[in-house]
Amino acid sequence: MKTTARIIMTVCAVILGTGIRTNAKTADKPSYPIGNVPFTSVKVDEGSFWGERIRQSREVTIPLAFSKCEETDRYTNFEHAAARMAETARGEQGGDYHPTQFPFDDTDVYKTIEGASYLLQTYPDAKLEAYIDSVLDIVAAAQEPDGYLYTARTQNPEHPHSWAGPSRWSAEESGSHELYDLGHMVEGAIAHYQATGSRKFLDIAIRYADCVCREIGYGPEQKIVVPGHQIAEMALAKLYLVTGDRKYLDEAKLFLDNKGKTARKDKYDQSYLPVIEQDEAVGHSVRAGYMYSGMADVAALTGDESYIKAIDRIWDNMVGKKMYLTGGIGSTGGSEGFTENYDLPNMNGYCETCAAIANVYMNHRLFLLHGDSRYIDVLERALYNGVISGVSLDGGSFFYPNPLESHGQHQRQAWFGCACCPSNICRFIPSVPGYAYAVKDNSLYINLFFSNTLNTSVGGKAFRMKLETSYPDDADMKFTIEKAAPATLRIRIPGWVRNQTVPTDLYSYADGRKPSIEIKVNGEVLISSDDFESELDNGYFCIDRKWKKGDVIDVHFDMPVRTVSAHRQVVEDRGRIAVERGPLVYCAEWPDNSHNVLNTVLPAGSEFEIRPFSMEVQGRSYRMTSITTSALEDWAGNIQKARPVTLHLIPYYAWAHRGSGNMEVWMNAGMHVRQR
Repeated sequence: MKTTARIIMTVCAVILGTGIRTNAKTADKPSYPIGNVPFTSVKVDEGSFWGERIRQSREVTIPLAFSKCEETDRYTNFEHAAARMAETARGEQGGDYHPTQFPFDDTDVYKTIEGASYLLQTYPDAKLEAYIDSVLDIVAAAQEPDGYLYTARTQNPEHPHSWAGPSRWSAEESGSHELYDLGHMVEGAIAHYQATGSRKFLDIAIRYADCVCREIGYGPEQKIVVPGHQIAEMALAKLYLVTGDRKYLDEAKLFLDNKGKTARKDKYDQSYLPVIEQDEAVGHSVRAGYMYSGMADVAALTGDESYIKAIDRIWDNMVGKKMYLTGGIGSTGGSEGFTENYDLPNMNGYCETCAAIANVYMNHRLFLLHGDSRYIDVLERALYNGVISGVSLDGGSFFYPNPLESHGQHQRQAWFGCACCPSNICRFIPSVPGYAYAVKDNSLYINLFFSNTLNTSVGGKAFRMKLETSYPDDADMKFTIEKAAPATLRIRIPGWVRNQTVPTDLYSYADGRKPSIEIKVNGEVLISSDDFESELDNGYFCIDRKWKKGDVIDVHFDMPVRTVSAHRQVVEDRGRIAVERGPLVYCAEWPDNSHNVLNTVLPAGSEFEIRPFSMEVQGRSYRMTSITTSALEDWAGNIQKARPVTLHLIPYYAWAHRGSGNMEVWMNAGMHVRQR
């Protein structure tokens, strides 16, 4: 980070996966009780599970996204807006410019810059930085003199995009996405500022945010409008932390306070009730997840307890009645969102990639508020299944929905007309290291497990630690202290180790197993047992000592193959079981099996064999763990005539790389045969 950024972003507290630091002006204000360790403090080992994902993002996904912005006229939108303003300034009749398909297409540019900026902090690249700078020249030229930046209107004010409405903000609540564009602009600008120290993008975003604050508010010359698609709330909270200017936080709270109080009242965009009266996850799942995350931000930064109580109620409903085993949320494609309690169809399940990312954002913030490992358990489930299933192993193709069953109709695509999911993957994957650790006073929370080197401070003293592991393929971990400080290490014991599939009764293990753990410091066993719950504090095993350089903590979690059943009210999964190992959900896919996987019957008490497995994608081999067991194929609905087969299972995130065919997560169990 450049000197200018260090001066402004004084280290007072650290929150959120992107590593935003509070400004000195805000240090005495309420904030999250737990501070996040930013991703810039976590160097992921190359060649590791997440090292490979970040490499793919750097070498494939983000270059692809920038190229698609060029090919699909995302940049042209900005160029046309600039041209129209120049023509108007010269007194000329403006050209007949037409915006691209969606009024939020500008955000694909902002999100890709955000992801690229995260990479710049870890992998400096002068060529990439110069390219982003050239793109920002195009963006800046499209900004109107008062800061408004919405190309869907500016390039043709007389005939703007059909969703835009006749004037500013007039259709915001019904589809213009003006404030959605603002949100992604601010998020991208803050990431770019962190990475480069340049204010070029940040100043553009601040000018647009100032325009919004001037025009939307409680004053006599202002209007009250709430976002039709939430994210501006999260972004403005971050902008407050960077600048110390309270008006941005006030604007975020205004947006939330007025949900359910304007003319629009609809579950689709969570405007059917004031937010503090809501107790159910409803509507469009991405909008919902972003709004709930924004509520957590505003609650933490203002100390408003009513917001926290509302989020807790909504979380209980979502995780207890409306979340897929993969951590996906949003069961219908009609509204891309939530339906009724326990309505979780598999083949038609939507589970948008962006919604799984929103699930991560929400649970991370709730962890920072409450300090309970159950939120990280949900985050991890969504991360390893619902999120990364949305991008191919090579980083070059994508899913929009992520169903739990397919008859071959679901295939990854190189891009989409509505490209929100690929561009969201661009900005999310490079930020994943920022979810691994958190700090409160002299406690270091160890939340996610992947090979990395951590450089941070604990209790005001420098602390460096190396973690070596093959997680998620196994759960043996070696932590080596490289720079010592007195600290309490709080090691998360995942729910899957604690015999808890999810922290509600929506899913439960069906096999009666009881995993054990072993934790040693310098060879001395601290705990070795399958009866360890009484030793935990909110799901963490705590080791409090004055650490020395060279100290070693060895952690072993049993990682057996588990079978899972769903709550009986999930009608689609009655009489069916799924297979997990560690944080990974597994599926049966056609290339690995000689029988129709949709007719699989998995008998009770099945024995499982774990095998290394490699999958070839675009000429590159990707290693993972597969599971093999004996099963039956029942194609006639008569278990007595079922034939023995060998069942092969792969991680759910790896399906749909080898052509079109059947896939299934939930299989028939024992004598229970589903009628198709």
